[in-house]
Amino acid sequence: MSALLEVEGVSAGYDGVMIVHDVGLRLERGELVTIIGPNGAGKSTLLKAIFGLLPVGGGRVSLDGRDVTRESPSRMVRLGASFVPQTDNVFPSLTIRENLAMGGYRQGDAAARMDGLLWMFPELEERTGERASNLSGGQRQALAIARALMQEPRLLLLDEPTAALSPARREEIFGRLQEVRDRGVALLMVEQNAREALAISDRGYLLVDGRSAYEDTGPEMLANPEVGRMFLGLDSVGGDGGAADAGGAAPADGGGA
Repeated sequence: MSALLEVEGVSAGYDGVMIVHDVGLRLERGELVTIIGPNGAGKSTLLKAIFGLLPVGGGRVSLDGRDVTRESPSRMVRLGASFVPQTDNVFPSLTIRENLAMGGYRQGDAAARMDGLLWMFPELEERTGERASNLSGGQRQALAIARALMQEPRLLLLDEPTAALSPARREEIFGRLQEVRDRGVALLMVEQNAREALAISDRGYLLVDGRSAYEDTGPEMLANPEVGRMFLGLDSVGGDGGAADAGGAAPADGGGA
């Protein structure tokens, strides 16, 4: 059986300038995979190209064995993929309930799906009549994820889901993402808090200068001394700043392209 998502030799960029070069990755059904790398490595660019927000300049993207290289974002949603951008990911003037309804407008019985989702997000459940503009950063991110799940995706793409959040809020969001994976949804995320993300990931990919540099399981990437030293802010694996400490942001991995 083919992987749920296959990216083969993909190049992409902006206005004819390629940022991502010949990148490949796979995402199996029910996996959580994280893409890490320094600022400007092409992480977000790759995610947008996969979802159809940017044109693919070369290579191939397949979803469940189907070529989706040049599909539009709306078509990707119909095929079972959802995307949560880093910013502008909720409608601030709408209530929580209205935001969720907007996420599920393509499918019938949105109310039942909404009720089924809200138990995962207790910070939203008792405030469904409030406008999203009143929410904290962490609550907005939870709403954005819940809204994407209203589309009942098989594949969820997330661009920096914990950017600018406190350690406590990051822990909550990562916990929710594990719950989503346990429900059978495959997740591919770009994440600046690389240590925490890899700690919950089945596998990880490292991008450097727009190219694939390293791939391994999440635990093995955390244990790799070279990856830890160069990209996770670890002086030594197992030492004072070692991989056993999954907290904190990785200084070398910001929220850029």
